[in-house]
Amino acid sequence: MWVPLLLLIFGFVALVWSADRFLSGAAACATNLGVSKMLIGLTVVSIGTSAPEILVALFAAIEGNPLLAVGNAIGSNIANIGLVLGITALVAPLPFSKPVRQAELPWLLIATVLALGLIFDHNLSRLDGIILLIGLAVILWLLVRAQKQPDQELSASLQEELDELPEMTTLQAIVWLVLGLIVLLVSAQVLVHAASTIAEALGVSDMIIGLTIVAVGTSLPELAATIGSAIKGHPDIAIGNVVGSNILNILAVLSVPGIVSGANIEAVAVWRDGGMMLALTLALALFAYGINSRPVITRFEGMVMLAAWCGYNYMLVLQA
Repeated sequence: MWVPLLLLIFGFVALVWSADRFLSGAAACATNLGVSKMLIGLTVVSIGTSAPEILVALFAAIEGNPLLAVGNAIGSNIANIGLVLGITALVAPLPFSKPVRQAELPWLLIATVLALGLIFDHNLSRLDGIILLIGLAVILWLLVRAQKQPDQELSASLQEELDELPEMTTLQAIVWLVLGLIVLLVSAQVLVHAASTIAEALGVSDMIIGLTIVAVGTSLPELAATIGSAIKGHPDIAIGNVVGSNILNILAVLSVPGIVSGANIEAVAVWRDGGMMLALTLALALFAYGINSRPVITRFEGMVMLAAWCGYNYMLVLQA
């Protein structure tokens, strides 16, 4: 049991490190080739930050564990809102920026309802995966189109990530791009193997492991980034990070097991896990549009979200 646990920890650490190197190399290559910052921010940076989840989903589906990928996608969204935003709101109240309220949050609500509608028949098919992927392409196209308007700017979260990317020569960028991709592929495969071994040893389903251990592990970078933004006095960036990540988890990560192998999902998982994801997403919308006099997640609301996430995971442990 200790060996797969150590491999799991190694997989998480290597995944985070290699994703950062891969993203830096890819963004630097695009910059050196003359691609605009706006396009880099909306494509390379957005999708690059979800590369760990996408590759974990890919290897899980290839190795015959699609439920691990499904659990990772849904569980990451639950953890991003309940755990990440819940803890960060305790550090500092989180205001909703104008781009998040007007563009990103509505797309998250649409993507969430679309995904739940597709798996309502307890099956994630190849057609479902293609529909989700088409949805991602449409959203990226609309966002790129909107950013071309002269009065539009990149969201604060994407702009901060662009500002933190190091400058490199083309050779350095290619080296980091290739090295980061290789380590990403290896660490994702190690993580999937270790998680499946732990699930077998504990006698629980791959879905439960994906919803808990893997979901929390892949959400740790978002937790570090959002808390760091709040401490540095940029709490408005935190919600943008999470909303963007959740859109990609649904449309990019969840589409992978559908396209590769398909997945049969138990009714209890659709109602319990899909329902929890929808409930937390709707709570986020209420905080943005309805409950407060101004759009902000207060410390009390953050505490409620964190308590909901803890209660949900406690229920998973009891049922497992």
